[in-house]
Amino acid sequence: MQPSTAQPANRFERRRAKTRQALVGAARRILAEQGSTDVSIQVIAERADVGFGTFYNHFDTKDALFDAAVADALEEYGQLLDVATAAIDDPAETFATSVRLTMLLASSHPEITGILRFRGLQHVHSGTGLGPRALRDLEVGKASGRFAIADAHVALSAIGGAVLGLVQLRATSDVTAAAGEQAAEMVLRMLGLPAEEAHELATKPLPSLG
Repeated sequence: MQPSTAQPANRFERRRAKTRQALVGAARRILAEQGSTDVSIQVIAERADVGFGTFYNHFDTKDALFDAAVADALEEYGQLLDVATAAIDDPAETFATSVRLTMLLASSHPEITGILRFRGLQHVHSGTGLGPRALRDLEVGKASGRFAIADAHVALSAIGGAVLGLVQLRATSDVTAAAGEQAAEMVLRMLGLPAEEAHELATKPLPSLG
């Protein structure tokens, strides 16, 4: 599933959007594979199957393309979790579910996992992807008294680091689903939930990731 965008109005705009997405897709694959942007624009254009000069019709610099690629992957990640948690009203359960589902990304969405590993920490507070969604749920939980936090942005930093650490652990060691449950439980306790309730929410049956 790709992040949803409005359909371009005419054939030229549709073709232009398709070419731009091909460049973004190539950059996503490169980031997921090698974790760096140390690649030429020529290589990117070849991976996207477009002409070298076409690159500059869409991006001024290579950095701009890779920024767009990260934002695109994080938005797809956020949309996957939106769908999976749509029926959940409790922000605490939403957090527990999201942490656990993130562990499953390595198998179902390895490209997103790679980008999260290599670039996620830099984008915890970005305006796209999981960050704004998590911040929204933290604010709701704080306002309702569900979460015992003083500052939602600080809480997001702590949780983002924990989730990305879990992604790294999953990618570099042989861990089971129990690791996701343990991480989710610790996140909920960090947010102020009692130990017994945190454990219960962290071990509930999971919805599908799509």
